[in-house]
Amino acid sequence: MATRHSGEPRRSSRSGHSGATCSISLPLVVLLAAAIFVAGCASPGAPTPRKPLVPEAISNLSAAQQGNHVLLTFAVPEYSAEGRPLEHPPTVEIYRDFEPVPSSGELPPASPNHPALLVTIPSELVPRYSVNGQFRYSEALRESDFSSHPDSIVVYSVRTRVADKRLSAVSNLAALPIYPAPEAIGDLAGKVTPSAVVLNWTPPQKTPVGPVPPLGGYRMYRGEAKATGTVTAGNTGNSAAAPLEVSNPTPAPLPGLAAPQLELQSPLVKIGESTSPSFSDTQAEFGKAYVYSVRSVLDYAGTKIESSDSNFLVITPRDTFPPAAPTGLVAVDVPAAGGAPAHVDLSWAVSPESDVAGYQVYRSEPPDTQATRVNNHLLLTPAFRDMNVVSGRSYSYTVTAVDRSGNESEPSAAASVMVPAANRAQP
Repeated sequence: MATRHSGEPRRSSRSGHSGATCSISLPLVVLLAAAIFVAGCASPGAPTPRKPLVPEAISNLSAAQQGNHVLLTFAVPEYSAEGRPLEHPPTVEIYRDFEPVPSSGELPPASPNHPALLVTIPSELVPRYSVNGQFRYSEALRESDFSSHPDSIVVYSVRTRVADKRLSAVSNLAALPIYPAPEAIGDLAGKVTPSAVVLNWTPPQKTPVGPVPPLGGYRMYRGEAKATGTVTAGNTGNSAAAPLEVSNPTPAPLPGLAAPQLELQSPLVKIGESTSPSFSDTQAEFGKAYVYSVRSVLDYAGTKIESSDSNFLVITPRDTFPPAAPTGLVAVDVPAAGGAPAHVDLSWAVSPESDVAGYQVYRSEPPDTQATRVNNHLLLTPAFRDMNVVSGRSYSYTVTAVDRSGNESEPSAAASVMVPAANRAQP
């Protein structure tokens, strides 16, 4: 029994040791795993910062001199250099540099040597400079731009950014020579004549660097105004001329904001040139609203520079011009014969004017009666038979011409006739 007694505790001890190992080690493993998990969740490593986007480089920058301004145009980037879409327009930085004119056979500079920041357009203002997807910036040229940089070309470049110090690569370069242009003409006026719209203006007197040298002439531009809203034509008579009213969508002026483009039925196109400060547009049609502008031209060793547009002028030609009076009116009395009553036959020369629609005939009885129209409808041919005459009376006739716009000419020279008294029966 002592052996069994002593053995039982040993079995119990083995059993207790084995149970202790099972009951203690499993909870420790679970707690350790949980602690590691919790520790891992509660103390993550520092998050990797998202790399700021860098806009893709602009590749379609262009520059053109317009009067004493340089107009820059390009498409604002919509994607980053890695192809990720930008959430909003980037800030635009425009740079300018002056470089020596390349010698014959040399290529323009591949990169700006000393680019100077010209202007920064914040992201929130970029849409104000955009027209039909194109960013437009107009730099006003000053006297120093011409006098301080002789024999130079101006080189423009653009960079954009969505974060500070994360500029895009430099755009393509836009290089051009610049020349002082005449000041814009400000008193363009016009009038309508039967055959043309006649424009006239005062020659410009100044450029940014001094008096205007001998001009190379003037160029006239014309477009058709829209029927609604954009253009106010003023009066609608034959002298309907008024300044063009363009609504500026910007509530406040911004540096370099290009003038709003005209909303026209057809764009401004050159219709002619002149060496004097006047021009006759013989191709204008009555009833259409036209917008006119004139630009003066200077010739710099074969490079022709236009001024900016003059004041815009709208003219709506109306045909208020009567045709010339008919000529060659002849009146012949025709005695009664064969049962037909006496009457007067009238004839006159055909009007040479192309827009004459017909004629009117007027009759009076001298000396004091007022002339009245005797035809019921507009006459399409230059002849008329007056059957409503009385034998023994004298009549005076005139004829007028009427054009397709309803304008009636002055009366023709009068033609008089005596209708003989009826013949008495012969014995």
